[in-house]
Amino acid sequence: MTIRAFRAAVLATLFPLFFAGAQGAMAFAAESHGLAMHSEPALPPDFDHLPYADPQAKQGGRLRIGLQGAFDSLNPFNLKAGSTAQGLEGNVIQRLMARSLDEPFTVYGVLARSIEVDDSREHVTFHLDPRARFSDGAPLTSADVRFSFELLKAKGRPQQRSAYGLVKRVETPDAQTIGFDLTGADDRELPLILGFLPVLPKHATDVEHFTDATLKPPIGSGPYMVEDVEPGARLVLKRDPNYWGKDIPMQRGLYNFDQIDVNYFRDANSLFEAFKAGVVDYREESSTTRWASGYDFPAVRDGRVAVETLPSPGPKGMEGFVFNTRRAMFQDARLREALGLMFDFEWINANLYSGLYTRTKSFFDESELASTGRPASEAERALLAPFPGAVREDILEGRWRPPVHDGTGRDREPARRALELLGEAGYTLVDNRLAKNGNPLSFEIMVANRDQERLALFFAASLQRIGVAASVRLVDEVQYQRRRQKFDFDMMFGTWTASASPGNEQRMRWGSASAAQEGSYNLAGASSAAIDALIRALLSARGREDFVAAVRAYDRALLSGFYIVPLYHSSTQWIAHSTKIARPSKLPRYSPLFGATLETWWRTEP
Repeated sequence: MTIRAFRAAVLATLFPLFFAGAQGAMAFAAESHGLAMHSEPALPPDFDHLPYADPQAKQGGRLRIGLQGAFDSLNPFNLKAGSTAQGLEGNVIQRLMARSLDEPFTVYGVLARSIEVDDSREHVTFHLDPRARFSDGAPLTSADVRFSFELLKAKGRPQQRSAYGLVKRVETPDAQTIGFDLTGADDRELPLILGFLPVLPKHATDVEHFTDATLKPPIGSGPYMVEDVEPGARLVLKRDPNYWGKDIPMQRGLYNFDQIDVNYFRDANSLFEAFKAGVVDYREESSTTRWASGYDFPAVRDGRVAVETLPSPGPKGMEGFVFNTRRAMFQDARLREALGLMFDFEWINANLYSGLYTRTKSFFDESELASTGRPASEAERALLAPFPGAVREDILEGRWRPPVHDGTGRDREPARRALELLGEAGYTLVDNRLAKNGNPLSFEIMVANRDQERLALFFAASLQRIGVAASVRLVDEVQYQRRRQKFDFDMMFGTWTASASPGNEQRMRWGSASAAQEGSYNLAGASSAAIDALIRALLSARGREDFVAAVRAYDRALLSGFYIVPLYHSSTQWIAHSTKIARPSKLPRYSPLFGATLETWWRTEP
């Protein structure tokens, strides 16, 4: 044995002891194929494939995806890198582990064949699959993982920098092992977040220009490579014939197309026309008007296109008009609640959306995590006790609902209540204009497309009834993203997706530290000790019961802030697709589909 090999063997032996510290090596759990946020992984160690993947799926052919917008970069890791083409992560760039969409939050090995975590989740070790390779043939090692972690910690997206900054120490005792010391983080989700670490090739990554926009195809370890790029218009991915991981359980039955064409269209109408003409294979419909009346075209009638209404399982997130509380006029919750009372969902749903939507009443609607309609439990009340007044009584008791209008478009009762609240906040009507200390209440609603513009104009008209002057400004995509990232808006549309296991991402959405962090998703500028404490509680919960209590209390605190005028959601998902592509009959429990590039689907004929 060489000296180098001897040293590696000694380090490998001492590594668990080193990380276990005072707790001793026995504090480590056994090496496992997966890790669940709560309880144990549902799939056994010898599972063959994901329950919703078909290992017998036909391989080959081309998938043509259509997206609205444009792109000017192939760098998905930094906000300053421009508008990035979709479809790179997962297809080209892989992560240590991947999520099963059949479970609330469980990850299984991809680049990492196994994981070790101690009971306190203060130490985590990933054991890499020795077969892992980049597309240029170079082996993927712990040095690449460490390099990726340190690079993204320094220059990655805000949520990456925030999460990775909690890691105290990193060790790489050999080429297939990397360990993270999480002592003091008090975050039981962090080992799973580290499992989502995308691994970049140390030998082929330009560190100096990492934050720049680039159209240079990235080198990854995934099933596809970038074949062709037409800036702003088209990205072509081609199967890597030497992909190392095609037979590992988490990949079997996935990534079935030989080629994926991602085509970009400037507006929604041209994208829909491309689908009707057979240029695009798959479409998720978001327009109720189009869904109700737009799918009677020849390809549907003669069976070349299938139209399906699928269940939409899992919590429904929140979408709405968000107040920028960094603006002085929006710092009073009474004003925010009052303006929200004027959103006439009943009239809008009936007249604009064919009655197909449901009003959203929770940040985790239609799930056990939602607080609306449920009185707070003793566990919730205990979490909220240190923060008197953080949750309103009607929200604590589960009685609060968004206002219900009579559907005429001129309901006087919500307007009366709104003016009462505005009066309490110091506003008065002067010549039919709402003002405080002589200053009229006026603001701008920033929108990114015609659908948002139409809805904002209806809302602005409703606000005008109580003397509020709200203007609507449509801006292009580049300006929209720039202003959003810099929080340069009064009010805009915001979307907060929900999962069955909300966690670390909540810090970047609602945590106080993210309120001033440029590029974060804390659009409202929320800064609340109660919200911060409840995020910590849901992250540190050891069992599902404690977790649900923490999330419901968190939901109540967010609702009590009236940071958003809630919009609506659909309880189903509307899709249409060429009958030349197909999917497994079993759908994932927490998502009806699987990714933007339909990883579980396959082509049935040329």
